[in-house]
Amino acid sequence: MTKIIGVIPVRMGSSRFPGKPLYKIAGMPMLEHVWHRSKMYSDWDEIFLATCDKEIKEFANTKNIPCIMTSDKHERALDRVAEAIENCDFEISSKDIVLNVQGDEPMMHPDMITATVQPMLDDAEINGVVLSMPIMDEVQFNDPNALKIVHNIKGDLLYASRAPIPYCKEWSLDIGAKRIYGIFGFRWGLLQKFNKTSESPLEIAEACDSNRLYDNGLTQRVALYPYVDSYSVDTPEDVIKVEKFLESDPYWNKYNDQSL
Repeated sequence: MTKIIGVIPVRMGSSRFPGKPLYKIAGMPMLEHVWHRSKMYSDWDEIFLATCDKEIKEFANTKNIPCIMTSDKHERALDRVAEAIENCDFEISSKDIVLNVQGDEPMMHPDMITATVQPMLDDAEINGVVLSMPIMDEVQFNDPNALKIVHNIKGDLLYASRAPIPYCKEWSLDIGAKRIYGIFGFRWGLLQKFNKTSESPLEIAEACDSNRLYDNGLTQRVALYPYVDSYSVDTPEDVIKVEKFLESDPYWNKYNDQSL
């Protein structure tokens, strides 16, 4: 039976928004939003945080959230996730699935996890999946905080960039632009391979973990999720946008009165 293991990597040292995991959004730390929403997915075998920060570990302890401490040397989330899995106290096989749920996605929907896991459950040959969402406006298309992607006809990711891709003379929905959403799935064997390789040129150029895979001849399948109003938090200004849309968010009322 394939295990499904969730890891939420978080750190306080974001260059664009220091301390954002514990920054309160609608009165609740962002990290806690992500935890509640992730827990709504019902098929986890294990799920926990991975961090290098004592503040986050202490917060997790007060909320009874499992948390594994990692090195503070990691530049990329996937390296932190891989170390956390290596340090966990349960058995894991190369075919088991590890989900990286980014800690700055306070509006994620639980079925996004399903959408990321399902391709690997359906096809044993798929070893990695990245969740994507359509880009619906030119502002986001040109926003370097949004990682744009292109993939081949089969659906395997070819490249991720902070630049607007694919090229277009004039913005239109017809170009089919897509962005990465912060949920990544890997069979443990592929994540181990990733972790054993050094940062690659295109990974460094775009500040994107996924490009390390392509630089080394490895692939991820793109899982497209229909557009919904769901925003990651990269800057303090994003908090205002998230709080506005939480008012009509279908999951916020399911946990906003919870005390873990």
